[in-house]
Amino acid sequence: MDTTQIADAPPPIQPPSAEQKRAARGATRPGDRIFLGLSRGSGILLLVIMAAIAGFLTYRAVLAISKDDGNFLTTFEWNTGVNPPVFGIAVLAYGTIVSSIIAMVIAVPVSVAIALFLTHYAPRRLRGPIAYVIDLLAAVPSIVYGLWGALILVPHMNGLFGWLNDYLGWTGVFSWQGGAARSMLTVGILLAIMILPIITNVSREVFRQVPQMHEEAALALGATRWEVIRMAVIPFGRSGIISASMLGLGRALGETMAVATVLSPDFLIHTSLLDPGGGTFAQNIASKFSEATEFGRDALIASGLVLFVITLLVNGAARAIIARRKEYSGANA
Repeated sequence: MDTTQIADAPPPIQPPSAEQKRAARGATRPGDRIFLGLSRGSGILLLVIMAAIAGFLTYRAVLAISKDDGNFLTTFEWNTGVNPPVFGIAVLAYGTIVSSIIAMVIAVPVSVAIALFLTHYAPRRLRGPIAYVIDLLAAVPSIVYGLWGALILVPHMNGLFGWLNDYLGWTGVFSWQGGAARSMLTVGILLAIMILPIITNVSREVFRQVPQMHEEAALALGATRWEVIRMAVIPFGRSGIISASMLGLGRALGETMAVATVLSPDFLIHTSLLDPGGGTFAQNIASKFSEATEFGRDALIASGLVLFVITLLVNGAARAIIARRKEYSGANA
């Protein structure tokens, strides 16, 4: 046997020691163990708080719904002061969903366009001021938006409503019979302005994380700037855009004071988005909670439970979409 080959042979693999096994199972240093415990405890605490909120809402909702003389899901009325009480969420669910959809349809394309402009088109001297203005809009309180909407936006919507009635009134969705523009379309436009800074800021940060090599590779292949954005930037940031949109949608679903200030509430479902009236969950709770009896508050809590469930479903759907599309986003390249 050649002794040279024996000398050059690699040493045998040693089994891991007890210390290495402990390190593989978890943190070994005191600081790491403390941080691990705090992190784990924070996650558990969050789940406990969510479960407590859901349990409280469910308990109070059951007390109210059990005494409801109408159908809680389909009744077009909210009268908890009579005996027996009659109330339902049909109008509130319709108004909340429709106003949020209008806001998303307007805000998402504009926000993504602004984010792309700031990251790929705007000169350096303009990026800072524009980004500062967008951040400032995100910090404006809801009641300020509501006052602006009631005093400025509503009186200046007649021209738009008239134009929509002239050219699209035949659809029935945009027919207008006159009157104050305190309608679902106005609420949707106001919500779009409110959620635009959130979606823009998150989308901008996502686009800034696009690997420079991806864009340089597309340019080297002869792509134009728009083709670089379409083939490299947007696919990479698709999951981030969805996340940003869901953050904005969450605020639109739960917005209270701005909607309560602008909307003329009633319990009718209007086929036209320009007709004054309607309602949302948050607006109804804010307007009726102070004068409600104990049972009336339970009924309002029941409507809050429905909004809670809708928000959970929306976030769950967003997580599912992101999980399905993350392998195409380019983030793993």
